[in-house]
Amino acid sequence: MSESTKASSAADQDRVDVLVVGAGVTGIYQLYRAREAGFSAKLVEAGTGVGGTWYWNRYPEARFDSESYTYGYLFSKELWEEWEWSERFAGQPEIERYFNYVVDRFDLRRDIVFGAKVTATVYDEPSGTWTVRTSDGAEHRARFVVAATGILSVPFIPDIPGRGDFRGEQHHTGLWPKTPVDFSGKRVALIGTGSSGVQIVPAIADEVASLTVYQKVADWLTPLNNAPIVPEEQAELKANFESIRETLNTSPSGFLHQITMRSGLDDSPEQRQEFYEERWNGPGFTKLSEHYMDMTTNPTVNAEWCEFLAGKIRGIVKDPGTAEKLIPKGHGYGGRRPPFGTGYYETYNKPNVFLVDLNETPITRITETGVETAEGAQEIDIIIWATGYDFGTGALNRLGVRGRGGLALEEYWEDGPRTYLGVAAAGFPNFFFPGGPHGALGNNPRYSGDQVDFVVDALVHTRERGHDVIEVTAAAEDEWTDKMNSSGDLSSFLKSSYFYGANIPGKPVRQLLNPTGRWALQEMIAAIQRDEYATFVFSKATKEA
Repeated sequence: MSESTKASSAADQDRVDVLVVGAGVTGIYQLYRAREAGFSAKLVEAGTGVGGTWYWNRYPEARFDSESYTYGYLFSKELWEEWEWSERFAGQPEIERYFNYVVDRFDLRRDIVFGAKVTATVYDEPSGTWTVRTSDGAEHRARFVVAATGILSVPFIPDIPGRGDFRGEQHHTGLWPKTPVDFSGKRVALIGTGSSGVQIVPAIADEVASLTVYQKVADWLTPLNNAPIVPEEQAELKANFESIRETLNTSPSGFLHQITMRSGLDDSPEQRQEFYEERWNGPGFTKLSEHYMDMTTNPTVNAEWCEFLAGKIRGIVKDPGTAEKLIPKGHGYGGRRPPFGTGYYETYNKPNVFLVDLNETPITRITETGVETAEGAQEIDIIIWATGYDFGTGALNRLGVRGRGGLALEEYWEDGPRTYLGVAAAGFPNFFFPGGPHGALGNNPRYSGDQVDFVVDALVHTRERGHDVIEVTAAAEDEWTDKMNSSGDLSSFLKSSYFYGANIPGKPVRQLLNPTGRWALQEMIAAIQRDEYATFVFSKATKEA
């Protein structure tokens, strides 16, 4: 065999109909659906295992704050019956085992390439195909690329002077090492108190010599109220699969929760206090999704609920000064993504745990031996960065995507994302990104699952009509993007939250969610399919791939 023939054969082996990027909850489902629809498919993943967020985030006490069974897949009744979640809100090890089980159960692993971080994604207009290069030196060619890179996959660490000089250990919660970190007897600094920060604080407090928590913004944290799933509940979940799936497939939040269909002001003050106590003791997101229907829109109800929460904090945290620092100022409940924790406030009653309000005492620099603030230097052995992510667009902007005419995605989105249904962008034919910006406003796997189904249906439509190329029109993209940017009042989240990219210096503050919600997305998808995908342009390639 000649060298040119060998090269051609290798290129053929690396050519597929659909190339999926990312082995998280969305990418795994995308690979499954593409194969089920008869496409040749491959998935490339930067890590060495599956799970996406739940592969990288393996810090102590990392866990769901969506009910486990509402986060998992619904495409197989057999899978639902075979897998039993042990807890209402499963921890990272169990979540990672679940995704590995799914991949092996449906024989998906043979089509996954691990250790393959995407470095370039380039469209060839004559052939209507993409060339994707990865960090392992491979080059993959595909008719369609689906970037299922997720919204929480690019960890952010603030540019604090001296960070590179620190001689101790440093870890970001979103890039946690597989080898357990030894905290015993260590002086630990934790910077950031979002969803991951509040989970890790109580998890390590009893191991460390000291734990200093640096808080930029206090959030309205409420108890996760986790519990084992007992055999009776397991049996009930299995018996009710069809109705549960129907609810989750149509629920606007993507949960099994039911909003309380009355105003808080319909109840007496005494009834409201009883209701607030019920919500406090309820699981996870029910504090938001089963609250009074006007809790986030009625200032009186929101303020009263926040005062109830403030009273809880003051009642738990013994030191009044620390309690006041933990009570949010300047935003009501729902203004930012609410975190859920277990024993978080109680941890501040331990003598070795300290809270620093960065608004009062900012960090001035990281030194070789610790953290220096306006009040002086503190020696530290381990720094934990719980400082969040470049949400929504971060991963997509780092794939080196070059569309029609060499158009760079990161330049096209320089002023914020421009999308259609949160899955496609004009100027980037045969390129989709379910689970990206403008997609969700609730339980992410349920929203991204809708988008994956839409993408596969669109690809099948393209194939059945003998086309090679599908591309959304600029007009359709403009309409959807304008709707996203003008519908912020439909969501309670403030523009100062990471849902607008406000946590990343220099990033434009733009809508990154879908404030119109899931029903609007599903209605739009149904209308597009009825209209034979009229918002897309289809064509034949002018050259063989």
